[in-house]
Parts: sequence; C-alpha cells; structure tokens
Amino acid sequence: MILSSSSLITTTPIAPPQIHHQSLSLLSKCKNMEEFKQVHAQMIKDGLHNSHFALSKIIHFCAINSGGDLSYAVSVFDTIEEPPDQIIWNTIIRGYSLNSSPFSAIDYYRFMLLSGVEPNSYTFPPLFKSCARIDGINEGKQIHGHVLKLGLGCDVFTHTSLINFYSQSGELDDARLVFDKSPLRDAVSFTALITGYITHGRFKDARKLFDEMPVRDVVSWNSIIAGHTRIKRFQDAIDLFTEMQTAKVKPNESTLVTVLSACAQSPCLTTGEHIRTYIIHHGLDSNLRLLNALIDMYSKCNEVSKARALFDTINNKNIITWNVMIGGYTHTHYYKESMDLFRIMLQSNHKPNEVTLLTVLPACAHMGALDLGKWIHTYINKNIPESSTPSLSTSLIDMYAKCGDIEASKTVFKSVKNKNLASWNAMISGLAMHRQSHEAIGLFKKMVNDGFAPDDITFVGVLSACSHGGLVNMGRRLFHSMTQDFKISPKLQHYGCLIDLLARSGLFEEAMDIIKKMEVDPDGVIWGSLLGACSFYQNTLLGEYFFKKVLELDPKSSGAHVMLSNLYAANGQWDDVARIRTKFKDDGGSKKIPGCTSIEIEGVVHEFVAGDKTHPMSDQIYAMLEETNEVLEKNGYVLDTSLVLYEMDDEWKEGQLCQHSERLAIAFGLISSKPGTTIRIMKNLRVCSNCHSATKMISKVFEREIIARDRNRFHHFKNGICSCMDQW
Repeated sequence: MILSSSSLITTTPIAPPQIHHQSLSLLSKCKNMEEFKQVHAQMIKDGLHNSHFALSKIIHFCAINSGGDLSYAVSVFDTIEEPPDQIIWNTIIRGYSLNSSPFSAIDYYRFMLLSGVEPNSYTFPPLFKSCARIDGINEGKQIHGHVLKLGLGCDVFTHTSLINFYSQSGELDDARLVFDKSPLRDAVSFTALITGYITHGRFKDARKLFDEMPVRDVVSWNSIIAGHTRIKRFQDAIDLFTEMQTAKVKPNESTLVTVLSACAQSPCLTTGEHIRTYIIHHGLDSNLRLLNALIDMYSKCNEVSKARALFDTINNKNIITWNVMIGGYTHTHYYKESMDLFRIMLQSNHKPNEVTLLTVLPACAHMGALDLGKWIHTYINKNIPESSTPSLSTSLIDMYAKCGDIEASKTVFKSVKNKNLASWNAMISGLAMHRQSHEAIGLFKKMVNDGFAPDDITFVGVLSACSHGGLVNMGRRLFHSMTQDFKISPKLQHYGCLIDLLARSGLFEEAMDIIKKMEVDPDGVIWGSLLGACSFYQNTLLGEYFFKKVLELDPKSSGAHVMLSNLYAANGQWDDVARIRTKFKDDGGSKKIPGCTSIEIEGVVHEFVAGDKTHPMSDQIYAMLEETNEVLEKNGYVLDTSLVLYEMDDEWKEGQLCQHSERLAIAFGLISSKPGTTIRIMKNLRVCSNCHSATKMISKVFEREIIARDRNRFHHFKNGICSCMDQW
C-alpha cells in the first residue's frame, strides 16, 4: 500500500542511533518497492523518516533505483516539512532525467531556484541530459548561462555534460567552443565531442580530434569504433579496429563485442573469425558476452551451422544467448529451426522476454504456425506488461494475418489502446493480402482522420489492397495523393503495385506510360508482373517483350522462363515451349525453386513438396488424395493438362498435377483434422490454376473452409468459391 501524505506525519519520538543505522542498512538492501515499503513503514513508526539524510536515502531509492517508483519519491518529497536541501532536489531532478518525463526535470529545477536553494555541480549533468532528450536547445543554453554565473564551467562533470548536450543537439560548433575554452580537456571530453562529430556525419573532424588526443587508450579507441558502428558505418569501424591493433593497443571486452557487431552487420566473416581466434588464444572463450556476440556474428554472416555449434557448447546460457540463436535462425530464414529452438528453450525452464517473442513471431508468421502464435499471444497477456508491448502487438497483428486468421488480427488491433503507425500499417497490409480491399482503404482513411501521417510503408499496403481488389480508380487516386498530398516520393514498391494493378486490368499502355515517367528504373519484379498479366490475357506478343526485359536484368530468371512457357503452353505452342526450355538449360539456367507447402496440425508444422513420399503418413495421404480425385471427377472436375511445360502422355500429366505440394497438404489436413474445421496451408510459390480449381471444389464437396497463402496473396476457399474471384 502506498502511504498517504498524512500517514507520513508522526509525533513518534526519535529512535536511538543504532536503530537509525539499522533501518538505513535495511533500506540499502531493498530490491523492489514491496520490500522498500516495509522498511519505510518501520522507519515512520520509529520516527526516522524526517531527517534530510534519511529522506535523501528514501527518495534516492525510489527515484534512481531500477526497482523504484518515481511517483512514490515525489509523494515523499511533497510531504517534507522543512525546505529540501541540495541533495534531495538533485535526486528528484536526476530521477526525472532518467524517467520518461525529462520535461519535469527542468520544471523541478525551476522550483528549486524559486525555493532559494542554489544548484551545485551535481544539479547540471541530469539537466543537460534532459535538454538533449527533448531537443531543448534554448533551455540548455539558459542553464549553461546559470553554470557560468555560478562559476562551475570548469567542473569536470558539468563540462563533459555540456559537451554531450551540444553534441547530441547537433550544435557542434558550440560543443567545440566549450571544449576549447576549458582547461579540462581530458579523455572523457575528447570522447564526448568525437561522438558528436561522428553522430552528425563530420567524420573528418572526428578523426582530426581523435588524432589530437594526447593519449589514445582503449577507451578512446572504443568510443570512435562504437560511434561508427552506431551510425552503421560498419566497414569504417572494422578498419579502425585493424588500425588499433597496428597501434599495439590491446582491445578489451567492449572493443571485441562492438567489432563483432560491426562484422555481423557488414557482414565480414574474415574479421569475425580473426576475433574468435583472438578470444581463444587469450583465454576469453568462457566469456558469455563475447560468445553471444560470436553467435550473432556467425548467424548474420549466414554461417548458421557454426553459430549453432558454438551455441551447443555453452553450458551457462542466458536469455541473450537463446535470443541471438533463435533470432539467427529467423534472420537466415530457418523458421522451423527457430520455432524448434524456442520450444527447447521453454523445456529448459528459461523464461522468454520481449526480444525472444519478437524473433519467434515472424517465424510463426512465415510457417503459418497459428497454434504456437496463439500460445505466444496468451503468454504475452499473462506475463508482459501492456505498456511495454507496442512492438509485440504489431507482430501479433502481422502473425495472425499471415497465418490466415484475419479476424484474430482485427481483434488484436482493436485491443491496442495506444496505436502507433506500425500497428496501423500491419493491419492495412493484413487486410490487403486477404483481399479485404475496401476495409483496408477505409482503415487508411480512419488512420489519417485520427491524425496519423502515413509513410511509404502505409502506401505499399493500401496500394496493394487496390491491386488485389482490382480497384483501378482508387489506386490512381491514392498514388496521386501519396505524391501530392503527403509529399512521399514513390519507390519501386509503389510503382510495382500501381503497374500490377493496371496490368491485371489489361491496361498495358497506361502501365507502360507509368514506367516511362518513373524516377527510378523498373526492376525484374515490375517486368515480371507485366509478364504474368500477359498469361492471364494470353497476349503472347507482349509477353515475349516483357520476358526480354526481365532477362536484361536477370538472365537466369527461372520464374520468367516458367511464365513464358506457361503462356506458350496455354496457347498450344509446344515447339516454343521446347525451344525456351532447351535454351534455358543450354545457358546454364538455375534450377526452378521447388514448390513447398506447409500445414500446422496440433502445433506441429508439416512440410510437403510435389510428389513427396517422405512423410510418416504417406500411404494414408496418397489414399486420401486418390479418394479426393475420384470425388472431384464425379463432380465434373477436369484437369487442364496444358500447364505441364513439356509434352508427355495425358495420364502422366494428370499424375504430376495431382501431386502438387498443396494437394498433398490438403489431403493430410483432411485426414488429420476434425470434419468441418478450417484447413490452413502456406505455399512458397504461386498456386497453379489446376490446384486452385481443385481446392474450390474440395471446399464445397468436403464442406471445409480452406485458407491458402501463396507467394502473392491469401485465398479463402468456401462453398466452391475463392475470395480472389479467380483473379490472382
């Protein structure tokens, strides 16, 4: 229970000194507010709470300690009968500078001056820190004036905090002026100004100042290396590390962690391996912080097997160790391995934190692991404070949408009290991929009306909604609004959405006009979308033109060859099919990416490829597939064998088409789930028209809703109808 103001006033006699020291000793051992309140209540009972010394300790714990409560510190501060001294005022100001209310730190400084208490050298560092956080350059300059009037300009702490303030605020000339006028140009001052130069892109000034340092110790090197890493100049950071070694300055743990981070982001495996050798030779291979950095480096350098091998050797794993390995799998698209390791982590009684969940949820989204995603959602509700979950809420919205449960995505979105732009974007994109185009556009309008300024990601989502829904006029208007009303320069993704929309509507001339006016060169995706649209309209002449454009950018594009082959095959041009396939092989073309479909049953993700017979239930799956084919045939379903890209017997063609990965996944879903339940499948490629037609009929005959995600969008099959209206 938080004590009221009145409860803090007591007439209890002052306790003996030994009790006073005992209470303060207990106070220093408190780990959280619950323990603190018990000690505080005893201090009030014993009459030990009213001295300035005791009050300063009480307020310090609540305002500064990580387990404290600033609002409680303020309630205690407000009950002080005698005017607070410098220490108490400074503690409250520092507490606010560390809190989410830096403006209040400046307000309390004003109250301090009005109360007649003179600030000292400990008052100003947290004030300058607060001014930097709120971009309060004017407030900071006024406080700088107070520093000079009080004669504290040469105080080492105040001096350094001033340089930091001006540097972080971008006032680098003022920062340099303070630096030059001060006789206290120590390593800390140099570092503060160097960091400011690096942050604001003045690399030559940073290097010049670094070279002027009288002593360039490991701390100095760390600062300039870390500064370049922080602003993503990773190769510069690595080069500085090499120069540091040439200068015979021995790196410490912080150096190695920072450089490994730069190697991870570059990526630069060579330097990373060099650092690992250094770590082993210097007996640092039991340092968990370094091992975690190595795992992260290997993962981001696409050496995930080396990362896992190192991970498995660590006995004293902490939460960071688990996070970097799980995140490494997700980063390198080993989504199933990411989820499997997450389950092992739970079995090992390690409690996941927000970072863990943010790395696992994208894996769930990609694999369609809805059951695991739901479990994580429940865990978040029970264990993660709502105030710290904006990123998690956005990830949940995205996960549910990509797992095919758009209604759950909407529910999470509605439950978010303080929506940010990312949550609006995730919901708009989710609606777009489920072809709920009008709802996506309506949500976009509501977002703007609620005062949110859309960004380029917002417009990718809303333009793709128009593309999926065939809303040509709305797409044109939104594209115009993006450039004219919101002053957002179109990127390739925006042009791609608009061109895809026009091409799918048969407006090839208008699409070509857009390409001619684009401020950037079209990429293979744009030309590929035009080629795909030609297949829908069976326009061979245009298709051949767009095919050539794709090959100019990507001569080994298997997708373009397949689309043109489909176009020829659909028109019965088998000689052309053979010609293009032969040329592709002769030119050393890459192997076509195999189709793969995943389905989650009772929390386990099962993956299938075409003709797959590796599943433990393969016999039952193929028996169900045969039964399905017989039922479809009785209901009038006829295969379009022209889509097999080379000539073969019709009977063999039918067998090939019936064993596509999505057909196997659906057959497995039919035998592994209860009648009437929804089947959700995820495919890495675009679904073919045969499988699309078959799935429509399966949904009707077997009375199942089937939700399928392919490379482009979601298809909701129900009662023989697909949400895409056969336009995908």
